[in-house]
Amino acid sequence: MKTLPPDIHLYRGTHRPPNGEFAACLMEAVSYIAGEPWSDRPECACPVLSDFGRTWNDGLSEDDRQILVPYISRLVGTRSTPEVESARAWMASDWIVREYAPVWLRLAGLTDHANTLEQLAALTDAASSRSAQPCLNAARAAAGAAAGDAAGDAAWAAAWAAARAAAGAAAGDAAGAALAPTVKALQASALRLFDR
Repeated sequence: MKTLPPDIHLYRGTHRPPNGEFAACLMEAVSYIAGEPWSDRPECACPVLSDFGRTWNDGLSEDDRQILVPYISRLVGTRSTPEVESARAWMASDWIVREYAPVWLRLAGLTDHANTLEQLAALTDAASSRSAQPCLNAARAAAGAAAGDAAGDAAWAAAWAAARAAAGAAAGDAAGAALAPTVKALQASALRLFDR
């Protein structure tokens, strides 16, 4: 394995291979230390974890993104069997439904729907997902009604793009300091998910 610069700093987006200053996103840094061709889709890393990592990397603020640095070496060698990768994908889906979305629903005043999603059985396969679908549809409809037609669609899309934002960017600059504790709590929750 190659060694990263001691002052590694992760950046949003894709970058060219190092030629002087080292500028990389999370997954480019993984490809680098694994000795693979420069890419944000390293062969050594699980595609599910890579998707989550790429999206999370780009969704976090410049300062918050640095919480991902310890995962660079941990992601090397995570590619596994289709069964393990499927289990990881279901873990991410379950987190979005039962942890991430309820936080935003609760902030929108949709406490009953947030509670319902939190109390769902874990999403571990297509059957459990189908069983949860009526609750998901009801929460989506309530979010749409609460925010108005056009704004509701955007709000719901933002909530369900959780994996893309992975607990950080959904609040963005517009959320301000009032949502900072919520964002930090979701980032901690996402870190626990990544650890699992």
